Amino acid sequence: MEEETSRLPLPEAFVEFLEANGLNPSIYSATDSTPRYIRLKLGCEAEIEEFENDMECKLEKVGWLPGFYSLPQNIHIANSKAYREGKIYGIDAASGAAVSALNISAGDHVLDLCAAPGAKLCMMLDLLGDSGSVTGVDVSRHRLAACRTMLQKYELGERCRLFVADGTTFSLVPIRNHPDSRSCESAFRENVERFKEWTSKRTWKERKKAARARENASMNPENQQPELIFYGGLSGVVGLSKNELYQTLCDSEILSLGYDKVLVDAECTHDGSIKHIQKFEHWGWKTLQRRVLDAERTDSLTLLQLKLLTNGFRLLKAGGLLVYSTCSLTVAQNEDVVEQFLKENPSAELQEIDATKSWPCGSGRIPKTLRFDPLTSQTSGLFVAKFTKLVI
Repeated sequence: MEEETSRLPLPEAFVEFLEANGLNPSIYSATDSTPRYIRLKLGCEAEIEEFENDMECKLEKVGWLPGFYSLPQNIHIANSKAYREGKIYGIDAASGAAVSALNISAGDHVLDLCAAPGAKLCMMLDLLGDSGSVTGVDVSRHRLAACRTMLQKYELGERCRLFVADGTTFSLVPIRNHPDSRSCESAFRENVERFKEWTSKRTWKERKKAARARENASMNPENQQPELIFYGGLSGVVGLSKNELYQTLCDSEILSLGYDKVLVDAECTHDGSIKHIQKFEHWGWKTLQRRVLDAERTDSLTLLQLKLLTNGFRLLKAGGLLVYSTCSLTVAQNEDVVEQFLKENPSAELQEIDATKSWPCGSGRIPKTLRFDPLTSQTSGLFVAKFTKLVI
């Protein structure tokens, strides 16, 4: 083992942490063999040869995940013409598998409850096509602003809206019916303020008003509404009044009017990501101790994960699908969270993920759950569980 891990010397406390979770520390010796992954925007498949010539490397098709290609680690896609033109984006294949497990189809209304940094959000919108909507939520405003930049770059934002909000309390359902144009005209005459087409070019007065609203919200967090920082022309927002946008429904109404699909890719210790663990060589192992091994922090993380999963499930319509994932390989942040969630939510049922027969992953400690091991899957480590909501 010492020879295998010598390229990434791990502190003893972290090795003990891994072994306590049944993990072989040798997975972190795979730093050179794990490829980089990209996804092609739909419609760009015919340009593969051009992309290869530009990047001077071979793009290997990922046979088990449509639209995905692997390439050598040393290739920086940001330097490529395809990346600059918004035709490819970087996303790990395991993360792509989590989105794929949702079985997104045309007309779905999808919620990404922890949307930043945005690659999974782009994939959702690409799969969605010409109907339905995607709502992206994240507690970090600057990270969500990066999502907005991605949507604009890849021209995928028409059916998307982005909210800065706490995912554990977010309560807005999808907009299933666009406002009637006649009622909008009437409301404009009655001087009811309605959302017009979104633009980043706001007047000084509008920016000042938004800044004041954020300041007031920070001073009164109990009255804080989700902050809408982006919406596309077909997201259903244009023509709504503020009261209509922020209307909330009771749980019984959500059963028929909630989201068709929900992704909860929860905040975690990121110990399943080889590249993330590599960073601690530069940040210092004391940072690893604080971020990954500290019991108080991990306890608060598992509580957050359970709250995110619970709220995402609350916003799911009956018969809808929810995927819970983390890039941690620990039992506490995965199987233990799932078991506690199932215990507290009798209407939740674990589902088989049909495509797994061809996926390079193993089963989790709970039947129907999945684990991507970095060493065997050649991806980042990921845990995936899929649920449906029953009517009971």
